[in-house]
Amino acid sequence: MVSRYGTLESLKSRYGAIMKVLITGSSGQIGTNVALALMARGDVVVGIDKRSNTWTDEVDTTLLDLVTIADKNLPLDNFDVVLHFAAHAKVYELVENPSRAMENITMCFKVLDYCRKHDTPIIFASSREVYGDIRQHVTDEASADFVVAESPYSASKIAGEAMIYSYAQCYDLPFLVFRFSNVYGRFDNDLDRMERVIPLFMDRIAKGEAITVYGREKVLDFTYVDDAVAGVIAGIDKLTARDVAGQTINLATGVGSTLHDLVNILSLALDKEPNVTYEPTRAGEVTRYVADIGRARALIGYDPQTPFTSGLIKAVKWARSTGAIPS
Repeated sequence: MVSRYGTLESLKSRYGAIMKVLITGSSGQIGTNVALALMARGDVVVGIDKRSNTWTDEVDTTLLDLVTIADKNLPLDNFDVVLHFAAHAKVYELVENPSRAMENITMCFKVLDYCRKHDTPIIFASSREVYGDIRQHVTDEASADFVVAESPYSASKIAGEAMIYSYAQCYDLPFLVFRFSNVYGRFDNDLDRMERVIPLFMDRIAKGEAITVYGREKVLDFTYVDDAVAGVIAGIDKLTARDVAGQTINLATGVGSTLHDLVNILSLALDKEPNVTYEPTRAGEVTRYVADIGRARALIGYDPQTPFTSGLIKAVKWARSTGAIPS
């Protein structure tokens, strides 16, 4: 097989062991960044998404709707690992349209059963939403309470995790679950498709438009995308080597920032005075989450490098470079 980087034989001689990786949700922010990083080191990536990638044409993507697609139409290649990143991911939108949460569960089941049939390890993109609004100072992986779900979105991620744990138990399927937390940065400015808080505020502050903050003192653990990608790739290498498996791991920074902090740092980075109104937190939204990343450090050598202030400055520079916001 030949990729844009050469034959598999030439890649193996240059990089060592080359992996073939299937990524669902490959047109999303994390999927795109992980795919490009894997390809840059010589791995072969096949993507699945229901939409074309709006940021790059470098990722070999098959357009499939995992909710409606039949199993026989999924790729039949022998993959070293499957990254299941596809999901409807906007919490409040799933409160308004809970059927999308059910679609998340359907997608997860189809991908998980595909992995069972092909004996392929799986990495599942979960979320800090599974913890609910427990408001601990720092949240470790054992703190998730699956009895209480704050929203249909969190319920869909809880269900996905539960299915994966059951498949590991019944079919000895190797897995890692990564609980991401507010990943931001490169490739997250697709506001026409899905409004994320950081690109939304960045866009409106840059244009001098009003913003509404739901929860002035809401504390979240914002993760720059390069740190999230580094964690995923470390997990891929550990899982495929069978050095680490059967683990659920927080990928975040271990540092909390308020939405008020977010507005202030963005306004400084953009050199714009924000026109901001503060309202109470909306239904289904978490008001405090700061991750305990000790397990990530110990198991996969995870070491986030990007503080929130410098990450936001990088995000602003990238958005300006693409014309997403005015220079």
